[in-house]
Amino acid sequence: MYRFLFRPKWIAFHLLVVAGILLMVNLGFWQLRRLDERQQFNATVEARYDVPPEPLDEVLTPTTDPDEVEWRQVTLSGTYLSDGSLTVVNRSQNGRAGANVAVPLRLDDGRIVVVNRGFVPFGSDEAPAAPSGDVEVIGRLRESEVRRTGQLSDPSDGELTEVQRIDLPRLETQLPGEVVPMYLDLIESSPAEPDGPPFPVAPPTLSEGNHLSYAFQWFIFAVAVAVGWVLAVRHSVRSRRNEASPTQAGTPVDHAV
Repeated sequence: MYRFLFRPKWIAFHLLVVAGILLMVNLGFWQLRRLDERQQFNATVEARYDVPPEPLDEVLTPTTDPDEVEWRQVTLSGTYLSDGSLTVVNRSQNGRAGANVAVPLRLDDGRIVVVNRGFVPFGSDEAPAAPSGDVEVIGRLRESEVRRTGQLSDPSDGELTEVQRIDLPRLETQLPGEVVPMYLDLIESSPAEPDGPPFPVAPPTLSEGNHLSYAFQWFIFAVAVAVGWVLAVRHSVRSRRNEASPTQAGTPVDHAV
């Protein structure tokens, strides 16, 4: 009665079901891993975001892993190199599209720190130049941005004035000095930035997203596929049993006398 399950089309059906279940289970666990990563990210930001600022060289030493100090506040002083200003395109903030404005700042020892002055929405006035002369800056350390799958690339050579991301190794090729391996999101400066754009970079959203619900959905889909397979097999077995048994109309009736 069950030998039909070993026919080629049924074997293909079994394999399809198994592949679908494995795929959905793995997608469920992938969503759980993303949830774990998001929780770790949230915990890191919460632990570092409001730590009082300290001098740059005390927080970011030559042996410091940038990942260990991202989101920390630091203080530094230097002079903006306004001629090297960069527009970081394809940014959004508070539901508005626009760009960020980044400017290299030369420290007293000649090193360069790239400072993200903030967000300029599309349609607003052009951002004024950065303050001239010596400035004292408080900023939040951020790691160099890298290109992710599907994102646009910046040209590998030539001088850039418009970039897709703050890629410090790429920008170092056009800046007049050693570049500090992390950039800053500007918090405040003295002299102060002018009113209006660029607006300070908004803090990250610390939510867990929908990863947990998506994981449950994938697991439910996997169970549904398994149940569907059982129902399909039972239906086929029942149909074959009905076909194999004599019909009521064709069965002779023995009338006892």
